[in-house]
Amino acid sequence: MEQHQVAIYLAAMVAGAGIGWTAPAAGPGLEHAINPVLGALLFVTFLQVPAAELLRSLREGRFLAAVLAVNFLLAPLVVAAMFTFLPADQAVRIGLLLVLLCPCVDYVIVFSGLAGGSSSRLLAATPLLLLTQMLLLPVFLVLFLGSDLSDIVDVGPFVTAFIVLIVIPLALAWATQFWSARAESGRSASAAATATMVPLMAATLLVVVASQVPKLEGQVADVAAVVPFYVAFLVVMAFAGLLVARLCRLDPPSGRAVLFSGATRNSLVVLPLALALPDHLAVAAVVVVTQTLVEVVGMVIYVRLVPRLLPAATDTSPAPA
Repeated sequence: MEQHQVAIYLAAMVAGAGIGWTAPAAGPGLEHAINPVLGALLFVTFLQVPAAELLRSLREGRFLAAVLAVNFLLAPLVVAAMFTFLPADQAVRIGLLLVLLCPCVDYVIVFSGLAGGSSSRLLAATPLLLLTQMLLLPVFLVLFLGSDLSDIVDVGPFVTAFIVLIVIPLALAWATQFWSARAESGRSASAAATATMVPLMAATLLVVVASQVPKLEGQVADVAAVVPFYVAFLVVMAFAGLLVARLCRLDPPSGRAVLFSGATRNSLVVLPLALALPDHLAVAAVVVVTQTLVEVVGMVIYVRLVPRLLPAATDTSPAPA
C-alpha cells in the first residue's frame, strides 16, 4: 500500500465523488465521520515520530522561522495578489480565503516524507502552525473582507479542531509510545496502528469528498472558476518555498519540508469552519474541498519535482509512488 499510496488516494477521491453523486442523501451522515477519521489519521501520523524527537525539533529555530515565513508572510501575499481576480460570489471568496490562508497539518507530512522531506521537523511544527493560523485567520479575514464579513466566521470549530485533531491524537500517540517501550503488547499495538496509515488517509479523502459533492448542484461553474487559482497557488508557492529554504540555509530534507508546508493547505481541518457558515454561504465548503482535489494531484507532481529543486549530494529519498 505504501508503494502505491498516491494511486490509492486518487482512487479514494474518485470513489468519494461517485458516492456523492449516486447517494447524495448520505452526505450529512458522512460529514459527522470527518473529524473521527481525520483524528485517527493524525494519531497514526504522530505515532511514527518519537516524542523526544518532536520536542527536540521544536528547538530548530531556522526551520520554524522558515515555515512561519512561508505560510504567514508569503502565502498571504500570494493570495492578496490574486484576490482582485477572484469570482465576485461572496461564498466562493470566503471558501478560498479559508483554505489558502491556513497551512496544512495532516497529509503534508505524508507527501513531504515521500519526497525526502524532514517529517520529524514538520510534525513538531504542527501545533505551532495550527495555533498561529487560529490567531491570524480573523486578522486576515478583516484585511481581505472587512470587519462585517469576518464576524460570520465562528472560531469555535477551530478550537474544537485543535483539541480533537491535535491535542488528543498527540497525547494518545505519546501514551502508546510509552506503552510500546515497556511491553510487547504495546509494540504490537503500535505496529498495527502504523500499518493503517494509508487506509486511514484514503478513508478521510473518500468521506470528505463524498460528503461535499452533493452540495455542488447548481454551483459547478462557480466552483470550477477557482481551480485555476488553486493551480497558480501551487506553482508560485513552490518557488516561494525554495526561496525561503535557501535564504534560511536549510539542509535539503528541511528545505523540502518547507516547500511542502507552504504549498499544502489545511482543507480538512478548516472544513468544519466552512460547514459552520450560514446556509446562503454553504458553497464555501465545496470550494474548500475542491482545493483538496486539486492539491492531491499537485502533490503527485511535487513528490517528483521537489527533490529536483532541492537535490541532496547523496539523495536517499524514497522513490515516488
